[in-house]
Amino acid sequence: MDKMVNLKINNIPVSVPEGTNVLEAARSAGIRIPSLCYLKDINEMGACRMCIVEVKGAKGLVASCVYPVSEGMEVFTDTEKVRNSRRITLELILSNHRMECLTCPRNGNCELRQLAAELGINEVRYSGSQDKQPELDTSALHLVRDNSKCVLCRRCVSACRKLQEVGVIGPNDRGFATHIGSAFDRPLAEVDCISCGQCTVVCPTGALTEKDDTDQVLAALRDPSKHVVVGAAPSVRVTLGECFGNPVGTNVEGKMYAALRRLGFDKVFDVNNAADLTILEEGTEFLHRLESGGTLPLFTSCSPGWIRFLEQDFPEFIPNVSTCRSPQQMFGAMVKSYYAEKEGIDPKDIVVVCIMPCTAKKYECKREEQRLPNGCMPVDISITTRELGRMIEKAGIMFNSLKDEECDPLLGMATGAGVIFGATGGVMEAALRTVVAKVTGSEMGPLEFHEVRGTKEIKEAEYALPGKTVRVCVASGVSNIKKVLKGIKSGELNYDFVEFMCCPGGCVNGGGQPYQPADVRGHVDLKALRAKALYRQDEQSTYRKSHENPMIKELYETYLGEPGSHKAHELLHTTYAAQKRYRV
Repeated sequence: MDKMVNLKINNIPVSVPEGTNVLEAARSAGIRIPSLCYLKDINEMGACRMCIVEVKGAKGLVASCVYPVSEGMEVFTDTEKVRNSRRITLELILSNHRMECLTCPRNGNCELRQLAAELGINEVRYSGSQDKQPELDTSALHLVRDNSKCVLCRRCVSACRKLQEVGVIGPNDRGFATHIGSAFDRPLAEVDCISCGQCTVVCPTGALTEKDDTDQVLAALRDPSKHVVVGAAPSVRVTLGECFGNPVGTNVEGKMYAALRRLGFDKVFDVNNAADLTILEEGTEFLHRLESGGTLPLFTSCSPGWIRFLEQDFPEFIPNVSTCRSPQQMFGAMVKSYYAEKEGIDPKDIVVVCIMPCTAKKYECKREEQRLPNGCMPVDISITTRELGRMIEKAGIMFNSLKDEECDPLLGMATGAGVIFGATGGVMEAALRTVVAKVTGSEMGPLEFHEVRGTKEIKEAEYALPGKTVRVCVASGVSNIKKVLKGIKSGELNYDFVEFMCCPGGCVNGGGQPYQPADVRGHVDLKALRAKALYRQDEQSTYRKSHENPMIKELYETYLGEPGSHKAHELLHTTYAAQKRYRV
């Protein structure tokens, strides 16, 4: 049991475990200390100096996020001396920040602006920001960096290095010239960035944002010659509501469909349907490899950030990766083949828009390997949950007042197995539901595989099938993926089937999900609450195994033939290849 330390904060007795910092101790007593750089367990460095407090007996003010508690300590968080220091510090930060709040993508959810309001800063007495010019890096397909809005908090650096262990950005130069960038100030497109976007969700300002492709969507919607189809990823329905003030983990699926119709899309489908399709193809591929002595373990291929990491850093494992396209790409492939033929529409006149939790999907839909036999790219535009939220708001749609609506059924019907794709372990569980049923010939097999659920970074399990024990693993976050890959490479780890997700916790925690401030991100389990909503929808679903989906059955019977068929391979599978590494 942890040793407890007793102290007073603003004369309130507080008892916390030894080793706790003052900022967290204050929070436990219901006292919020402001900060810009602090991210619990990720970025604790006292860089911004916004969290300073008075400690009786200490020389000067101290940064509460790095100052440990001690027995009998007396802390004061809101004295005149503290407030004046915070105001001066924030004014100095603002003097080096390009302030165009009204036109900034973070207008309305900027932590810097919120702090300025809290401290009553109505003017900046120090010069500098008036002449600040944009410092843009737009080289990457998924992201825009504007260092003129950077406050040097280094949250993005910690997310890239500690969470993901990719480490392609960091502080360059020193003193007033300090800025965040890549080695030798190379453009982001010329380093080993995997497009995960984890840096964007932790940035407190508009310095890092996804590339906004909503103007392309609006242009397509206004073009009478285009038939515009939209589909949302499984996790979007349990995160979109956060853009409109709903509690974390609120499922707004019906309102999302209603909003998409009001935006003017010709058809509103659902990528959950393609998730079911993925399971049929990936499950068939796994069973084929298992029975024929193919390359094992089989790695899932749904996460484009993970795929890009593999191609750059572990290309020797490319034969292990499923050849299946991701659900996003399968969705687009079916729209521009099956749906186009069924409706008599030239696929070149169809614009496919996908709503994704993921910035890497912007990169994925531009990959030439994804091109279909008819010459079309499956997906034309991929936008994030945040971009959809902004589109809805700009269109004047009162999201929370909308009545629930259904999606269009043709490529919209899905099972609970498709829904849980959005959580780490969800793809594995969905696959196991179908694989076990196919191998045992019984639909009475387990519906739920709790061993692969939860937010634990690496999960392992074994399942007995007739004549074979299948060993599986689930890992999310690139740092954990590295551990598993190194273990497989050394022979220490031995699996048959592995689910990899680039973002910690899976798609519910993707780089394109709604912003949450550090106060929420550090103390609310976003991954667990969002995932819980997906599993709740799964429990309420009529069909809970992908192969039970009536629409998927019809698709194979009337169009694809059978899982793994020649036509299915042409439309639903792709190839991967080693990519150039830019490490220096």
